[in-house]
Amino acid sequence: MVKKRREWPARGEVVIGTVQEVFDKGAYITLDEYGNKRGYVPLNEVSSSWFHNIRDVIREGQKMAFKVLRVDASKGHIDLSLKRVTDDEREGKMLEWKRARKAEVLLDFAAKALGKNLNDAYQEVGWKLEDHYGEIYAGLEEAAKKGIDALLAAGVSREWAETLTRMAKEHIEFPQVKLLTSLELRCYKRDGIEAIRRALLEALNYAKAKGYNVKVYVDGTPKYRIEGMAEDYKQLKNILREVANVALNVISEEGGFGKIIEEGKK
Repeated sequence: MVKKRREWPARGEVVIGTVQEVFDKGAYITLDEYGNKRGYVPLNEVSSSWFHNIRDVIREGQKMAFKVLRVDASKGHIDLSLKRVTDDEREGKMLEWKRARKAEVLLDFAAKALGKNLNDAYQEVGWKLEDHYGEIYAGLEEAAKKGIDALLAAGVSREWAETLTRMAKEHIEFPQVKLLTSLELRCYKRDGIEAIRRALLEALNYAKAKGYNVKVYVDGTPKYRIEGMAEDYKQLKNILREVANVALNVISEEGGFGKIIEEGKK
């Protein structure tokens, strides 16, 4: 169960809840992030659209995003709305929830490896990462990318940092964007084919020296293709153009000419 630092949700907050019981006049919801505290959605807060039966919209066992309307901690009452959650809020909250669950799994693995429990993991690591990176999983992603220093910078002890960094590197995968840039290269000199080959080879060597994940393909003279993979779309687009410009500069120096004819997704 994903945890929040606060005991009670705040008014206006979007929370994740599991539908526990549905009645003709509303539904009871358990709040997954708040110790399974119970909230209630009245019938008039279920949907803005007409429906014949409340179970056409909400059913037992569903995990959904709800907006908190009122909280009375003294009475243990939490009033919720389903209809007031926008599509963007719902999408954002579900993504946040999935990332929080992944973070909790890694915290739990690390806690068991160190002979501790999940509560220890949140207190000694989780909340420190949240304070430093804004989100626990974001801190673990930094550890997977940059190593132990990303956790030490957040005030995490070396014992926890070493264990979590190892687990983050093993279990966190980053989605890769694939893009291509197509070139037209021409050279009518006697050794024109060699000039084109040198232009492409220098571009490829440049990419390798920079550590770029780039490959060059022949689509059929005079068209050539540079493909690459990276985590960031804009960064990759700039990388491919940078590599392409190396080839364009070389072919120009060789007495030929070239141009970029296409840029986009693979």
